Amino acid sequence: MVKIDFMQGNMACVEGAIKAGCNFFGGYPITPSTEVAEGMAKKLPKVGGFYSQLEDEIASMAAVIGASWAGAKSMTATSGPGMSLMLENIGYAFMTETPCVIVNVQRGGPSTGQPTAAAQGDMMQVRWGSQGDYEPIALCPSSVQEMYDFTIMAFNYAEKYRIPVFIMADEIIGHMREKVVLHDEIEVVNRKKPVEKPCKKPFPFDKLVSEMPTFGEGYNIHVTGLTHGENGYPDVSSETHDKLVRRICNKILDSTDDIVQYEGKYTDSETMFICYGTPSRTVKYTVESLRAEGKDVGYIRLKTVFPFPRDLIKNLNASKIIVPEMNLGQISEEVMKYAKCDVVLSGKIGGELHRPEELKKLI
Repeated sequence: MVKIDFMQGNMACVEGAIKAGCNFFGGYPITPSTEVAEGMAKKLPKVGGFYSQLEDEIASMAAVIGASWAGAKSMTATSGPGMSLMLENIGYAFMTETPCVIVNVQRGGPSTGQPTAAAQGDMMQVRWGSQGDYEPIALCPSSVQEMYDFTIMAFNYAEKYRIPVFIMADEIIGHMREKVVLHDEIEVVNRKKPVEKPCKKPFPFDKLVSEMPTFGEGYNIHVTGLTHGENGYPDVSSETHDKLVRRICNKILDSTDDIVQYEGKYTDSETMFICYGTPSRTVKYTVESLRAEGKDVGYIRLKTVFPFPRDLIKNLNASKIIVPEMNLGQISEEVMKYAKCDVVLSGKIGGELHRPEELKKLI
């Protein structure tokens, strides 16, 4: 059965989370993501789930991690300032390989910034915000439909790879209202648990992704944010740290063909746009308009921004790449690392979306 509805992006995220099997939400209200928390507060009790409003975002992320280790599919939603507070615990989630979903409906910063205005200013925060080496998965929706679809995808990636997964939306998508097809026949990845009890190697080095034990079910495991051996207990030797962190990174880097998704049109053009999130909507319109004028121009829209699609950018034969972003240059820096041609940033801040005439001037 397929249900069609007209809804806000943040509420489409709620619908996707419930469909994916989310049964715990821990969060703290913050504009422009608050509707996600409000929606989960209403929906979760109806499906036997739990909603918890914590005292701040630090506690929220801690609760999400704890709920996941107790067997729940867990998530939170926030914006840039809240994300800043969550980052230490997000690093803990990477080190302990804890599946969870973090929705960041971005607004203008730094600091409190523009609470009700759109931005894409947290893209490098999600990549490098915590200490040490890790490889995140970050999805960037450009429609209300994708807020639904990508939330389901995020939970599936989280469970498949035992990793925190980010949905990097923005205020425009979060508060926009569009038609959404609420698919019923979808793939839902559920958690795999070890057979062995007690579990002697909850973090085996010979598996890129291992099964995840659950507290309270007889696995008798130890979990720590310290460098740990296969048994989960602290071992801060250089050899153990190298093995552990390389495996945590490689389970994503070796799976990019499965994770990275993008949409492209006219990709052999002389001039290419590389875009993601809400600016993609302007790019698509602008490209079709320019081609009607005889211009050789195309675009690639990144659905998955991290892991970054390095090979995709390396293989482009364009002579010029334009990157529109609602920041002063973040993903454009990644494009510059791998492109074989000139890369032009079209950075815009202040809460307004790019206009077609602004992008046309860059051709």
